[in-house]
Amino acid sequence: MAELGEADEAELQRLVAAEQQKAQFTAQVHHFMELCWDKCVEKPGNRLDSRTENCLSSCVDRFIDTTLAITNRFAQIVQKGGQ
Repeated sequence: MAELGEADEAELQRLVAAEQQKAQFTAQVHHFMELCWDKCVEKPGNRLDSRTENCLSSCVDRFIDTTLAITNRFAQIVQKGGQ
């Protein structure tokens, strides 16, 4: 196998880091879904009752709000670092 140039190696490292971030985010989403399920669903059935539906909706809303806050904070950090 041919040796990678510096630019190729840097690109490969960037791609690996991006895939690791995606995998970590996916794992966090799955963990969060488990938490919402455990918190909101007392007994699985064919339909969700209104309490369960409201609980899941609220749980997802909190997750989205938190994700947006974290994303905005990272964007601020990156922007400050790029100046």
